[in-house]
Amino acid sequence: MRYAIYATPSAEHPLSLAAARWLGRDAFSGEDHPLPEVNGFSGGTIEAYLADPGRYGFHGTLKAPFTLAEGQSEAALIATLDAFAAGAAPVTVPELVIRRLGRFFALVPNERVEALDALAGRVVADFEPFRAPLSEADIARRRAAGLTLDEETNLIRWGYPYVFDAFRYHMSLTGRVPKDDAEPMATELKRHFADFDGKPFVLDRLAIFIEPERGAPFVVHHVATLAGGAR
Repeated sequence: MRYAIYATPSAEHPLSLAAARWLGRDAFSGEDHPLPEVNGFSGGTIEAYLADPGRYGFHGTLKAPFTLAEGQSEAALIATLDAFAAGAAPVTVPELVIRRLGRFFALVPNERVEALDALAGRVVADFEPFRAPLSEADIARRRAAGLTLDEETNLIRWGYPYVFDAFRYHMSLTGRVPKDDAEPMATELKRHFADFDGKPFVLDRLAIFIEPERGAPFVVHHVATLAGGAR
């Protein structure tokens, strides 16, 4: 089993519901939904583009998936997350926008938000004692994507390349989309997420997602509300 610490809206938040309809899966309930009918894309194509984010569930990564370290327990992880959230403030993203990052699309802050970067850094560091070392297979899989020297250092030290200075908060909406399909995909995403694109977003929850076995869909296991005061 693997665990991850992700940011997520509440299960009933309109963005969560819109994302579940788009991705074809609700990570809170585990319920599957019919995939959206997307203009210009066949069923098989849209299924391929949404398979990866659908398996992980709608989220923003803070602490990437990890196996529990020897001597650690799920109960301790949950208790630590609850204590962390009780002292951490919600973060307001002034403008959340749809953007293409490399070959995939995501909802991202239009500009970097210092408080969000700081929160992510704290989660990475504070929950490091719960993470078992990566396997050689996991290290090789990450390296296959091509890493900078700093990202390689992060991978070995923190188990994930994209932390601290390399961190960019994003909530994935697709997997890799070829260049020829990027424009129609952007059009459909802006239509489906019109109520959220260009609007403020308050990050006020952290969740433990679990992957029961490698390759299985992730599900929301525990949610903690950030209660340290408005920011």
